[in-house]
Amino acid sequence: MLKILDRYIIKKFLGTFIFSIILIISLAVVIDISEKIGAFIEKQVPLHEIIFRYYFNFIPFYTNLFLFLFVFISVVFFTSKMADNSEIIAILGSGISFQRLMYPYFISALILAVASFFLSNFIIPPANRERLNFENTYINGTYYNSERNIHKQISPGIFIYMESFNTLTNTGNKFSIEHFKGNKLISKLMSKKVVWDSTINKWTIYNYYIRRIHRNRDVITKGMKIDTALNITPIDFKRRDTEKSTMDYFELNKYIAEKKLRGESNINTYIIEKQQRTAFPFSTFILTLIGVSLASRKTKGGAGLKLGIGVLISFVYIFLMQIAAQFSIKGGFSPILAAWTPNIIFTIVAVFLYRIAPK
Repeated sequence: MLKILDRYIIKKFLGTFIFSIILIISLAVVIDISEKIGAFIEKQVPLHEIIFRYYFNFIPFYTNLFLFLFVFISVVFFTSKMADNSEIIAILGSGISFQRLMYPYFISALILAVASFFLSNFIIPPANRERLNFENTYINGTYYNSERNIHKQISPGIFIYMESFNTLTNTGNKFSIEHFKGNKLISKLMSKKVVWDSTINKWTIYNYYIRRIHRNRDVITKGMKIDTALNITPIDFKRRDTEKSTMDYFELNKYIAEKKLRGESNINTYIIEKQQRTAFPFSTFILTLIGVSLASRKTKGGAGLKLGIGVLISFVYIFLMQIAAQFSIKGGFSPILAAWTPNIIFTIVAVFLYRIAPK
């Protein structure tokens, strides 16, 4: 059962968080409008498209992006106010333990963590899809695939190669298919180009040469044109890095499994995205504990000093998160560890600060 003190702290926590997140999102919208107003006018984007297709989907994404930061700042702000007003001293002096005091804080953190988890895995991906489609239509323009020497495993034992792929004409140059049985090559197709035919949803291979390898002899087949179905489409070549944020929990898991099957090397960024969708909500508990431990002590600097320390710690968290992600993407660091390293480090910090907090 929630006591009066629990309801008081939960109200303070969630109220401060909602107020602060509304302020920062309002500021983010104003800044974004000032940056994109020229493109909106130039492309003559309808007002209802800007409001309902773009900014209605912009707000959930940036709310979740700033959530863990403003959870921490909100805790530091209102808890330091309570400490300066001697409320924390009165609570602890009445016989309530510091551990019991954390109870309403963690209830509030749990509410925000669950909200963040469902937002990032189920609500924001379709919203991001609309927002990014809007940006690609009116702001970013056509995407060009610059990838060279493309190797992919499209199904067990079947590998394809293209020197390059043109996303405008859906054409691959210097194309080949290799079919292995175990470690043994059993057939290989080579051609000058392959083109996606959207009318039949198949690939058309031109000027092809097929070598089938048998025990005693090889069989060579040549032709000018052949249609074939492959477990890959032009969409796989047109994905931007930001499109991982448009996949919900199940779509992201399926896409990671497909990329593993194809033997692609740039899979870490998707695994990090998946892990961060759990690591970020979990960080609300860690940052809440750090915030209370820092702000519950009455100091001469008041709320301003504690708030400054809180902002500094938040930026250190963001810095660690970015550094760990880059190590994983470019340095071979485990993507799971990369996503959870900031939480591991800050858990140690949280335990230390909790132990020295006034009891």
